[in-house]
Amino acid sequence: MMSTIEEHVFKQEGYHLHMIPTKKYKTNTISVKLKSPLNREVITKRALLPYVLQQATSNYPSARSFRTALDSLYGAVLSVDSSKKGEDHVMTFRMELPNDEMLSGDESLLKQGLALINEIIFHPKVEGEALDKAIVNREKQTLTQKIKSLKDDKMSYANTRLIDEMCKEESYRFHVHGYEEDLNDITAENLYEYYQDMLSNDDMDVYVQGNLDPNEVQQIVQGTIKRQSAPNRSENKTTQQDAPSEVKEIVERQNIQQGKLHLGYRTSIRYGDKDYYALQVFNGIFGGFPSSKLFMNVREKHSLAYYAASRFESHKGLLLVFSGIDPNDYEQAKDIIEKQMDAMKAGEFSEEDVQETKQLVVNQLRETMDNQHGLIELMYHQVLSGSKVTPNEIIENVERVTHEDVLQVAKKVALDTVYFLTKEEGGNE
Repeated sequence: MMSTIEEHVFKQEGYHLHMIPTKKYKTNTISVKLKSPLNREVITKRALLPYVLQQATSNYPSARSFRTALDSLYGAVLSVDSSKKGEDHVMTFRMELPNDEMLSGDESLLKQGLALINEIIFHPKVEGEALDKAIVNREKQTLTQKIKSLKDDKMSYANTRLIDEMCKEESYRFHVHGYEEDLNDITAENLYEYYQDMLSNDDMDVYVQGNLDPNEVQQIVQGTIKRQSAPNRSENKTTQQDAPSEVKEIVERQNIQQGKLHLGYRTSIRYGDKDYYALQVFNGIFGGFPSSKLFMNVREKHSLAYYAASRFESHKGLLLVFSGIDPNDYEQAKDIIEKQMDAMKAGEFSEEDVQETKQLVVNQLRETMDNQHGLIELMYHQVLSGSKVTPNEIIENVERVTHEDVLQVAKKVALDTVYFLTKEEGGNE
């Protein structure tokens, strides 16, 4: 029997505070999430902004003073990132720091950590009406390199191109790390202007996890993180589309040796829907684990792929298949992948497959819940979806999935787009 995970949620002025008390870890974690609808006009600024903000603040204006402030928190670890959740763009600021019980001293380390996170988000280093020019220019260079490296990683590139084509009319197509062509136009001034917009309009959630007293922590957070604006929490408006009557097929040629065959399916099932748990099991049997149909048939039995797997997008209702193949095996590999989906729709999987996969899904969920960042991400799904399903309830719901539930999910899955990245000469049309 697993222990129940508690979450205490308080509505503060301008944000929601989530506290997850646990004695499982030696560290406490603070995670601040800022959410806004995906928007092509500003996505590159959003991708850049957290990396600029984490470099310096008004009280710690140099790299050295900022590093000293972090080091004074007994080696606290700070990280930032941007992610795409359905049709929302989420910026995350995380800090992991030792539990106060591990240290001797009067000043709460958690309080100091919250103060530094507050400083990073609300009091960055500015020059008049601009962020620090040198920092902005340096981070623009770093982001340029990141975008280029993603293009050079052909698996990542093929996935991006599949979404470009599949979601042509949907904001889900926008690239989470932004666009290289936007970077020239970003200045310290217009980035500061966008930063002000973000402060005014983003939905904000603050997570504090660790060995803590929720009431005590609420007082500390209230006294530390003060937000001037209080935007109305936006409703999830992620669009749903049906697969087209005719499957889109895109072939792109580059100077590569290994072909990338990626398929995009519509499931019309998202986090919080009653079929979501059966979708997790469906994906596990189809392509989510090494025991799956894709792995066993496309890769092992027919030796047609260097890798073959599937995953689903929880907040968008997409199922994506990835495979690396010999460019000359396109038709055969595509045919075998489609046959695995046909087998799922025909119910050609055993009760044993369902039971084994359920156990794998549950083990994966438990691993996620054992990880501090993973658990916060799992809890944040509730905010994104407006669905109050606890992690324990997710596990219970997965354990209740039947063969018939998986079959009903399979029947909903419809192929939308086939994308094939192949060599320049001699590939199959």
